[in-house]
Amino acid sequence: MTREPLPDGGPPARAADLRLAGEWLAQHDLAGARPTPLLASRLAVRRRARLAAQVILTVLILASAAAAAFGGFPPHRPLPLLALTALVAGLLLAQSLLDWWVRRVDQRASTTLSRRAAHLIQPGWRAVLGQPYAVFTVATFAGAMALAGSALAVPDPTVRQLAVILLIGLLGVTAIIALQLRHLLTRPVVAEDQESLTADVIMRVEDARDLTTPNVQWSLPMVLLFGTAPGWLSAASVAYLILGLVACVALHARTPSSATVARRAMSVR
Repeated sequence: MTREPLPDGGPPARAADLRLAGEWLAQHDLAGARPTPLLASRLAVRRRARLAAQVILTVLILASAAAAAFGGFPPHRPLPLLALTALVAGLLLAQSLLDWWVRRVDQRASTTLSRRAAHLIQPGWRAVLGQPYAVFTVATFAGAMALAGSALAVPDPTVRQLAVILLIGLLGVTAIIALQLRHLLTRPVVAEDQESLTADVIMRVEDARDLTTPNVQWSLPMVLLFGTAPGWLSAASVAYLILGLVACVALHARTPSSATVARRAMSVR
C-alpha cells in the first residue's frame, strides 16, 4: 500500500482483485492509499478461505442433521455418531490446511517487501477480538451447551441421542473457531509502511469478528431439537436464537468499526 512503485518480484494480482482492494481501502478510510498487488493477493486469499470455511461449517450442519436422521431413532446405532466424529476430525484438518494456505500466502508476500515497518506490533486477543466479542462468543457457546445438557436430561432416548449429536457438533465448531483464532493471533505481521500496517490489523479484526457470528451454534439446536424435543426445550431453542440475534445486532451497532479498533491498537504500541 505504499505509493512508491513495487519491485518486480511483487505477488501477481488480477485486475478484479486490485479493484476489490481499492474498494476495501475506501471502506476503511484508507482511500488515500493505492491498492497494491500485495494487498490484493492477501485480501483475495482471505475471501476464498472465508468462503471455504463457510462450506466447512455448512457440511458440519448437514452431517449433524444426517446423523440425526439415520441414527436418532430406535434402534439406536453408534455408526452415525462415529461417522460424525470422524467427519469433525476431517473438518478440523481441512480448516488447519486453510489456515496454512493463508499463512503461506502472507509469507510469500513478506519476501517481496522492500522494507519492513518499524516497531511492528503483534496484536493480542483484546486488540483483535475485544472483550465484548469474547464475552458474546463464550455466552453463545454456554447457551448452546446448556440446551444440549437439558436435552440429555430428557428421559426420551431419541432426544438424548440428538443431544449427543448436538454436543459433537458444538464441540467440533468450537474447535474450528479456536483453531482460526489461534491462527489470527500468531500469524506474522506483513507491512512495509504505516498504511499497510493499519491494513494488516484491520484484516485481523474483521476476521475475528466474522468468527464470532455463531451461525452453527444457532442452527444446530433448531435443526436437531425443534419439533422433536419436548415443547419447553423447543421454546428454549427459539428463545436462544432470538436473544442471540438481538445481542449480535446490538454488539455490531455499539462497537467501533474495525478501522477504528485497529488505529487504537496501533496508537498504544
